[in-house]
Amino acid sequence: METYYLMKVKGKAKIPDYIQLRDKDLTLIGYFRPGRKERLLKVVKDEAVAARLQSVIDEMTDYGRMTKVEI
Repeated sequence: METYYLMKVKGKAKIPDYIQLRDKDLTLIGYFRPGRKERLLKVVKDEAVAARLQSVIDEMTDYGRMTKVEI
């Protein structure tokens, strides 16, 4: 089982919102806009894992809150 942490970061003015993807040690492994699945696939090579992470990202509403995802 793999553990990932996701955090939604609020953009300001012309800067869009971003998602931080961190591994089990909370090391930043990806930083991308929420709708950019192709960027997620560059970090997480497994399409099933990327699809699960994308579904969690789509449901995220709070900014600055770390969300733990175990796959």
